[in-house]
Amino acid sequence: MRTFLIAASALLSACALAPLAAAQTPVQPVDLLLTSATVVDVEKGTTTPDQLVAVRGGDIVAVAPEGEAGRYQAARTLDLGDRYVMPGLWDMHVHFGGGETLIEENAELMPLFVVNGVVAVRDAAGDLAQQVLDWRASPPTVDAPRIFTSGPKIEGIAPVWKGVIETGSEADVDAALDRLQALRVDFVKITDNTLKPELFLYAVREAKARGMKTSAHIPASITVLEAAEAGLSSIEHLDYAMKAGSRDEAAIAADYLAGKYTYAETMRRYADTFDVETARRVYARLRELGTAVSPTLYGSTTLANLDLDDHSQDEGLAYVGPGIRATYDWRIQRAAQATAQQVEDRHFVKEVTSRTLPMLRDAGVTILTGTDAGFLNSFNYPGFSLHDELELYVELGLTPREALMGSVVDGPRFLNQGRRYGAVAAGKSADLLVLEADPLKDVSATRDAEAVVLRGRLIDAAELERMRAEIRARVAARNATFKPSPAS
Repeated sequence: MRTFLIAASALLSACALAPLAAAQTPVQPVDLLLTSATVVDVEKGTTTPDQLVAVRGGDIVAVAPEGEAGRYQAARTLDLGDRYVMPGLWDMHVHFGGGETLIEENAELMPLFVVNGVVAVRDAAGDLAQQVLDWRASPPTVDAPRIFTSGPKIEGIAPVWKGVIETGSEADVDAALDRLQALRVDFVKITDNTLKPELFLYAVREAKARGMKTSAHIPASITVLEAAEAGLSSIEHLDYAMKAGSRDEAAIAADYLAGKYTYAETMRRYADTFDVETARRVYARLRELGTAVSPTLYGSTTLANLDLDDHSQDEGLAYVGPGIRATYDWRIQRAAQATAQQVEDRHFVKEVTSRTLPMLRDAGVTILTGTDAGFLNSFNYPGFSLHDELELYVELGLTPREALMGSVVDGPRFLNQGRRYGAVAAGKSADLLVLEADPLKDVSATRDAEAVVLRGRLIDAAELERMRAEIRARVAARNATFKPSPAS
């Protein structure tokens, strides 16, 4: 009986002290408190209702049941009314460029990404490499996404592209990699316009040996597995991965190297000889090697369909400056000059290429959601086109979760940023989207952000609309005074 009384007394004392302890729990000051939130976990494919998200500076400091809101004193509180909160979107393939006269117009694209919920971009090289590196260090506006960039890309001698590092020997490649390391680029971009195939493979191997990630257009004169076995980190554009499914890939590559066929004819041959079992075998090997693919399907589909689609009423036209729009003309004119056979080939290659996306998913290959948006690539509007890309993935058989994974989870991971980004969780960066609907059920929900949190700063619905109006007004003013150059 004595033991019972002692235990009961101890229990009563503990109960009496509990409210006091709770009262003494310090209230934590935070900058932003989101309440009544339904938190979206893209990686797990789950949602958790009745949560709070506490933000201090640029960090999420807590995600907890809404009942714990009293633990925080916020400078600003937003009741979400059960709306959905997910990590901000990443566009894993964009371009800034068009020459120095378009630096301002490129800078003005930054808020266009943000109002579309894109909080980070991977710049895959253009002709403004140093400017983009400067923007990475010091964004041109507070409303700018984070920038990860390749700097200038590695090419051969006298390529069609501007602003590249030209290489004609192994010594040139070594010097290029030295320069890129000094610039502290986030990855190395290698393209195939005039680069010798042996130097392409050398560049991939040497970059890997230095611990640098690589992304590339794989030359038609080598096989996909040759590039992947050399250590290529990511294949840019799905048509380069499509050719891996050709049962005659090696022979077709040899014919192209010997100059027997044009590039367009070679791509048609790859598509004509596409074989499902061959593709499955090669894609399984890509998975083993850890080679990712950035499909940029919306961009390639838009270009393939230039003969079919009327873009004169595109919403995006009002958001992109006239100088950048003028760079679209190069591809438009090339498409207009195509023969009937070339147009048929273009559509056939696109159709075969599109089939490979769910095959890559089934093989477990990492898909990096990117758009190819920016200058030169006609009617591919920054920010807007990422939603088109996501929706196209779902149309082709991916689930909304799988489409989003390539943007918000695998995108950061590819750039070695997974510890900091990719989830709504304590310790992660406060780069968030607030949505009306569940994006795991309907990926188009990402189109209509109710709010964006960028580096911890809340941009609410009214501010997003103000930003959109400001972008449209700025573009309209540019349109009124724009004088196209003779080259345009």
